Amino acid sequence: MFKFFMVITATLLLSVGGALAHGEEPAPPPKKDAPLVPIKVSQTRKGTVFTDSDGMTLYYFDRDNTGNKSNCNAECAEKWIPLAASGGSQANGDFTVIVRNDGGKMWAYRYRPLYTSRTDKTPGDTNGSDPAKLWHIARPVY
Repeated sequence: MFKFFMVITATLLLSVGGALAHGEEPAPPPKKDAPLVPIKVSQTRKGTVFTDSDGMTLYYFDRDNTGNKSNCNAECAEKWIPLAASGGSQANGDFTVIVRNDGGKMWAYRYRPLYTSRTDKTPGDTNGSDPAKLWHIARPVY
């Protein structure tokens, strides 16, 4: 029995070593698919919130109420950064993709465009919430 395992082990080592000696490299690991929607649910001091893939809190703007466009452009978009969607991004469940005035695409939740805030410096910060100026933390609706 011991001889059998030794023969199998030696055969495997020779076949792998022979393949590598002939200039062949082992196959790369399979690539992880990017998430369909780059949005996560996270916990902060202010409860359950949506965050981007880096853990930064997402916000919505009360004036974005048409379901198909962002009303935060120019200077507004410098403080409230639209959550960009790549050209191939597609709607998935409650998450949709809308086209901005500048032609760029961004993610929306239940047709409300999503943004990060320049006032947030680290993941989990919620400094961008300002209901008096119509900005709110984006949260999942169950």
